[in-house]
Amino acid sequence: MKAEADIAAAASPRPFAGARAGRGFDRTQVWIFDLDNTLYPAECNLFAQVDQRMGEFIARFLGVPFVYARHLQKTYYRQFGTTLTGLMQVHRMDPQPFLDYVHDLDLSVVPEHPELAAAIDALPGRKLIFTNGSRAHAERVAAKLGVLSCFEGIFDIADAGFVPKPTASCYDHFCRAHAVNPAAAAMFEDIPQNLEAPHALGMTTVLVHTRGHSDHPVQQAIRAWAEPPEHVHHMTHDLAAFLLGVRASDLQPTKGA
Repeated sequence: MKAEADIAAAASPRPFAGARAGRGFDRTQVWIFDLDNTLYPAECNLFAQVDQRMGEFIARFLGVPFVYARHLQKTYYRQFGTTLTGLMQVHRMDPQPFLDYVHDLDLSVVPEHPELAAAIDALPGRKLIFTNGSRAHAERVAAKLGVLSCFEGIFDIADAGFVPKPTASCYDHFCRAHAVNPAAAAMFEDIPQNLEAPHALGMTTVLVHTRGHSDHPVQQAIRAWAEPPEHVHHMTHDLAAFLLGVRASDLQPTKGA
């Protein structure tokens, strides 16, 4: 599951809008966006609902108490990288009922965002969603935000053969599936570790993070960084404003604090 991704490195506690290794957006023809906590703010905290529903599903699927189900959930996450991978490998579980259940969420906490839709629409080239969640979840959330029509396609965990980000082969599969030249692409993500492979492939990378005092482990790690790591070329806490700034700068890399 996307929201369970491991946290590898750290980031600046200050807002950062600079470029690393000269990677700007002057050659960007494909704009790739993660879904959860990237297209919508982390403050929506949809993962709290996902986390609860994963425990419920495991308890019912295995016929065990909820407390033990939660133990297995976290154990599989640590051992296999995602709870879903553990359930598939250990219990030969069909992933679709799991994905359907854990993504049956109350989206009232996700606000409509017409400014973001306008900013994405204004970008030249192709736009894609690349998520460790399900296609149905991505469609529902993007529709609630009002940005679904901005995207030509969605690459979900099923498309990846249930091999999630940040596994390098997942990005290779994505690029082949959508005929993406990494050198002409930009990747937007909220998990720093998920930007390592795009950086290695030659993409421009953007870390989307919250500026508030979220206790989410990802945000805690970001605030602990002295400066962004090499694989994070840009950082922003406001995706819509960042994208508008990219257009205003004629797609050139910018320096800033």
